[in-house]
Amino acid sequence: MLRVGSLERSIAFYTTHLGMKLLRTWDNPEEKFTLAFLGYGNEAEGTVLELTYNYGQEKYEHGGAYGHICIGVEDVDADVVRLRAAGVEIDYHSDNGFMAFIVDPDGYYIELLNEKRMVNNALKAMADQGTA
Repeated sequence: MLRVGSLERSIAFYTTHLGMKLLRTWDNPEEKFTLAFLGYGNEAEGTVLELTYNYGQEKYEHGGAYGHICIGVEDVDADVVRLRAAGVEIDYHSDNGFMAFIVDPDGYYIELLNEKRMVNNALKAMADQGTA
């Protein structure tokens, strides 16, 4: 769950730039918050990102415990070119196309990681440990 300063802005970022779909929203006027659930597929079968907007709260301190969200992608380099052209902040892009870090409108870091290389590295590590 990420607390966001503008639900509309954040939904647009995650759907437009990262290809997620808005799965559902839940507005709770009595408690003064709205939740939006985004993901790449059916909520019952896949990972879901919950965005929380607390009425009137435009900014949050991230604190020391938050690291980043990681999303596996097919082509990090192509995504960086596309995102940079769209004005998305790119904080880091590895020379070998393995990973990049982008920043969402609320300052949260998102790691884009090459899926194929990530899986191959995991399989190699398991084989090296004798667990594959």
